[in-house]
Amino acid sequence: MEQAVIVYLLLSGGQVGAPQERQSVQVLEDRLNQVVSDAGVGEFDGDEFGGGNCTLYLYGPDAEKLFHVIEPVLKSSPVAAGGYAIKRFGAAADPAAKEVRVSW
Repeated sequence: MEQAVIVYLLLSGGQVGAPQERQSVQVLEDRLNQVVSDAGVGEFDGDEFGGGNCTLYLYGPDAEKLFHVIEPVLKSSPVAAGGYAIKRFGAAADPAAKEVRVSW
C-alpha cells in the first residue's frame, strides 16, 4: 500500500512565491529528498506552486515513519513556518483512506 505525506507551505510573494521563497523551497526540497533517501522510508516526488502555496509530495510504505523523518527538517526551515502536512494512510484513489493533518 502506498501512503503519503503531502506538505503545504504558505507563500507570501504572490501566486507562486517570491524568487527568494522559491529558492528557499528548493533548499528545503533538497534536504527532504536527502533525509528520506538516507532513512530509506520512501521518496520525494516533487512540488506544485500556485495560489500562494507550494505543495510537496512524499510517498512511502508508512506515512508515520515518513513524517517522523521529515518533521525535524520542516521545523528547522523558515519557509515551512506556518505550514502543515496531511498524512494519508492509503492510496490516493481510495476515498476511505484515513488522513491526518499535522502542524509543526
